This record gives sequence, structure tokens and C-alpha cells, in this order.
Amino acid sequence: KIIEKLRQRKGIVDLDTTLSNRKPELQAHIDRDKASQFGLRVSDIAGALRTLVGGDIVGTYKEADDQYDVWLRATPAGRSTAEALDQIMLRIGGARSSATAGSTSLVQLVNFVSFRESRGPNQIDRFQRQRKITVIGNLADYPLGDAIEDVRQAVAELSLPADYRVVFTGRAKSLQETFGNFLLAFGLAMIFMYMILAAQFEHFVHPVSIMLAVPLSLPFALFSMWLLREPLNIYAIFGLFMLFGIVKKNGILQIDYTNTLRARGLDRDSAILQANRVRLRPILMTTMMLVASMVPIALGSGPGSGGRASMAKVIIGGQMLCLLLTLLVTPISYSIFDDWGAGRFRSGRRAGK
Repeated sequence: KIIEKLRQRKGIVDLDTTLSNRKPELQAHIDRDKASQFGLRVSDIAGALRTLVGGDIVGTYKEADDQYDVWLRATPAGRSTAEALDQIMLRIGGARSSATAGSTSLVQLVNFVSFRESRGPNQIDRFQRQRKITVIGNLADYPLGDAIEDVRQAVAELSLPADYRVVFTGRAKSLQETFGNFLLAFGLAMIFMYMILAAQFEHFVHPVSIMLAVPLSLPFALFSMWLLREPLNIYAIFGLFMLFGIVKKNGILQIDYTNTLRARGLDRDSAILQANRVRLRPILMTTMMLVASMVPIALGSGPGSGGRASMAKVIIGGQMLCLLLTLLVTPISYSIFDDWGAGRFRSGRRAGK
């Protein structure tokens, strides 16, 4: 039923399930009440069928230096049809099977077991000790995130019993885990980024001016993905982290040269204006070089080109769209945080006096 509903969605193709390849089998249905009248348990019957149909190792045979297992099993004619299985004799009140007729202590399986022809799975898969059925499909130019939502909606429409669970595997599982860890990784990246910048500039406030452009690049990156019709997948998330490091580079160039000019004796506002004027050319050159180097990757083809193209498009769109904003935000935030830091420092000195 899930496959029937998913086939109505566009973009999800090649749907299949592990139950589709079924093989012929004989199912044994045991009448427990009748079996108990003969003093037989279900385990007795199952053990006899396992031995006579599947076979059990009952000993070993050694010849020279070779050793062979000795199997006990019914002949092919005695285990290939339902009629032959009906003639299997079990000892009344015992767990041991016998193929010898003519004894009053034996009873045929046909008295309490019925065999039915059916089709069953090639193998029985389990997940956390519970039986599972795997549904497989491919995507035809369809975002993986949208496909996951389609599956959830199809399952919700079926109103499955409470003991049924739907667990995603493969790329869908990887995408969910990536989304779940994205915020944690983003937070840790910001912390380590701040620590490195604070050690480099020997200042606790200036790194904030640089890092302010990092979260501002996120909406531009998402907008570029929407503009380029690029789905949000694992490779696009990797591109976002690469974009964070690239955007930070522009702020480092601006603030580092601003601090150099202030150390030479320029006042803050003059240093900010001159630093932005001098650093504009290298920032534009590096940005153009980066975008130009990413274009062949974004337009490339071949094995694995889809993942590389996703990363390249995120970097190209995010870098081009947020370039102007970072050129404006970084000097403004530098001025604001510098005033705040200087005011806090002066307040601390007055309080100390």
C-alpha cells in the first residue's frame, strides 16, 4: 500500500520491496487443541519437521584424515509435497519423530497439521529483533528532503497500528542525521573560530566583528539554492560550512589592515575608510577567482558530479550575494563593537579607581 501511494508522487521511481521476490513454500498450520490431545507440543512438531525437512547433524564420519558430518533427513520423495509430509509419524507424548509405521504409539501429522501452498520471502530480515520489510526507490530530479516528507505523508494516510514503525535508511538516514547535527556543528565551528581569531588578533571584541558576517551568509546561501533549483542535501550542507570559512576571510583582511593603520597613528574612522579602500581590490580578486574556479565544478559531469555541483553552487551563490553585505557589515560592526569595548574598558578603569 505504501508503494501504491508513493507511485502517485512524481519524482520517486524504481519502487520495490523485499517482499516482491517471493518463493514457493509450504506453510504448516498446527491445530494446537488436537495436538495437545496426543500429548504433543508445538515445539515437538516443529523439531520433527526441522529434522525431517531441513535436516540435522547427528554425528560425524571420519575417513583417514578427513571428517564428515552425518545428516539425518527425509528422502526427497518424503519431504517434497504436502501429501508426503502428511504421512510423517510422530511418537505420541514424545518429542522424537519416527518414520516407522505400524505402531499404536505413532500418529500421522495429517491428524493435527494442515499444509498450504503459499509464497514467502526469500529471507526474513529483522531490525532490533523485529521483522522488517524494506522499501527501495530512486529519485528522478527530485529533492531527497521532499521525498522523505512524501513517505511520511503516505505512512500517515495508512493509519498503521501502533506497533508498526517506519525507519529511514540509506541516504535518507544520512540526511536526517546530518540535519540533526548541523546546529551542533555550526555552534562548535563558531566557538573554535572565535578562539582562533581572538588568539590571532589578541582581542576579545574584534573577532565578533568578523564572525558577524558568517550567520548573515546563511540566508544568501539558501536563496542561491532556491534560485538555482538545488535541493538541500548532504553535499549542500558541506558547501555551507566551506562558505562560512570563505566569508570569514574577507573580514580578516579588512580588520587586520584596519588595526595595522591604527597602530601607525591613524584614527579609527580614517583607518576603517582607508583599509576598506585598499583591501577592496584583493577581496574582489579573490572572490572572482574563487567563483571562476567553482564554475567548472558546478557545470561538470561524470561520476560524483552531482555532489560536487551542489557544493560549488552553494559557494558561488552565497559568496556573490553576500559579498556586498560583508563589505558593509564588517566595518560598521567593527566601529560599534570598538566603541562598546572602549566604553566598557573606561568604565572598568573608573570603577577600579
